[in-house]
Amino acid sequence: MQWLKFALVGAVLVLSGCVSMPPAHDYSAFRSADPHSVLVLPPINNSVEVIAPYSLMSQVTGPIAESGYYVFPVTLVEQTFRNNGLTEATDIHAVAFERVHEIFGADTGLYLTIDRYGTSYAVLSSDTVVAISATLVDLRTGTVLWQDKATASSAENRGNSGGGLVGMLIEAAMNQIIETITDRGFDIAAMSSNRLLFAEGHNGLLYGPRSPKYGQPAPSERKN
Repeated sequence: MQWLKFALVGAVLVLSGCVSMPPAHDYSAFRSADPHSVLVLPPINNSVEVIAPYSLMSQVTGPIAESGYYVFPVTLVEQTFRNNGLTEATDIHAVAFERVHEIFGADTGLYLTIDRYGTSYAVLSSDTVVAISATLVDLRTGTVLWQDKATASSAENRGNSGGGLVGMLIEAAMNQIIETITDRGFDIAAMSSNRLLFAEGHNGLLYGPRSPKYGQPAPSERKN
């Protein structure tokens, strides 16, 4: 049966070699608009965790700023909407882009949705998952410049406990307790945000005007 083992290993290697990253975005509208500033709107939360929007908003501005853009302070943005009677993300997302541009003067608005957030227990595994999607809109014209989604999980870099079935059950229970108490979602939200938005990532934002790589092709464009 040794030949069968080698055949299976070979098949796995062939299949893994066929896995490729998604094709590069069409950045033509993004590049033509040449935005210098980004206003992050409060995210729509489709998860059951009420803390999810606050966790994400504390993490999402980092990769945008590091990509070379001016990011409007999120607390200022939220307070401005509140002063105008808007407290719910769904209502804020429904505001006409012209009005948002008139109030803030931002080049673009980043519309976020939290699809998943939190720790789940599934007998043999316990993972904290944060899944988000985003659309970047030119607030001067209403044109969609870029959109994508990303997911990150605490299980990505977790090794096998090697303790058999009982060990796996114990590990899953402990992971759920620890990750819930420590709000592991905060760290995973950072992973998702960077994976989604950072200009150095695959199909992230273009390099902004404050980046030393401003004007260079996106990494995904260079690979194609």
